[in-house]
Amino acid sequence: MHDLVERLLKGEKRAAARLMSLVDDQDPRAAELMAEIHPHTGKAHIVGITGPPGSGKSTLVSKLALEYRNRGLKVGVVAVDPTSPFTGGALLGDRIRMSDVVLDPGVFIRSLSTRGALGGLSRATFDAAMILDAYGCDAVMIETVGAGQSEVDIVRVAHTTAVINIPGSGDDIQAIKAGILEIGDVFIVNKADRPGVERVVGELEAMLSLDEDWAHRDDPDVWRRPILVTIARDGEGIAEVVEAFEEHREFLDRTGTREAVEVSRFE
Repeated sequence: MHDLVERLLKGEKRAAARLMSLVDDQDPRAAELMAEIHPHTGKAHIVGITGPPGSGKSTLVSKLALEYRNRGLKVGVVAVDPTSPFTGGALLGDRIRMSDVVLDPGVFIRSLSTRGALGGLSRATFDAAMILDAYGCDAVMIETVGAGQSEVDIVRVAHTTAVINIPGSGDDIQAIKAGILEIGDVFIVNKADRPGVERVVGELEAMLSLDEDWAHRDDPDVWRRPILVTIARDGEGIAEVVEAFEEHREFLDRTGTREAVEVSRFE
C-alpha cells in the first residue's frame, strides 16, 4: 500500500490534503491511489448542497458543520462553487463567520476547481469525497452552485441532495428553471426572515404534490421530501436540517437504496 494511503487511513490530515491536490491536478498517479482508497470507503454520509448564488449555501454549510461537530461527528466540506467563500475569494466578514469551522481540527475543508468538466463536477469532486470518507469523516458535504451539469452530477456522488431556495429572488423557485426539483431529497428555504417565505414554501409544496411519489408519501418505502425553513446566519433551523439528513440516511439504509447510489458513481 502506498505511504500516502496508509497515512490517510490513520487519519493524517496532511495526507488527505496531498491526495486531494493530486486528484485536483489530474496527476497520473491519482487513479492508482484512488483504487487503493476505494475499498476503505462506504462509511461516510455524503450530502450535496446545491442552490443559486446568493442563497446562503456557504453560511448554511458552516452552520451544518458546527451542528455535526456538536453531535461529536467528524465532517468534511468540499466546495466546488467558484463563488463560495471556502474557495478563498471570501470577504473578511465571511472568513470571520466561518472561523469556528475553519479552525476546528474535526472539520476538513477543501475547495476544488471544476476545470475540464464542462460546467459539471470534475472527477476530483468524486475522488475528494472518497478521500474524506476513507480519512474517517462521518459526514461529507459537497457545496455546488445549482446550474448546468453540476446539479445532475451531484446525484451521482451524494447519498442525500439538499436544494436551497430563498424568498424574494424574482423567480422565487429558481429550481424550476434549473431543473433541480427532481434531484432534491431535502428542500431548504433559507433567509426565512425575508418577506415571501410562505409563498416559496407553498410553491414548493405545490410542485412536490405533482410528483408521483407524493401520492404514496405514507408508504414507508417512499421518501417524503421535507421542506425546511432556515435562517442560517442565526443558526435557526439548522438542527432540523441535520435531522432530515440523518432520517434520509436511515431511509436509504433501511430500503437498500444507498448501495444503488454508490454503484451509480462508477457507471
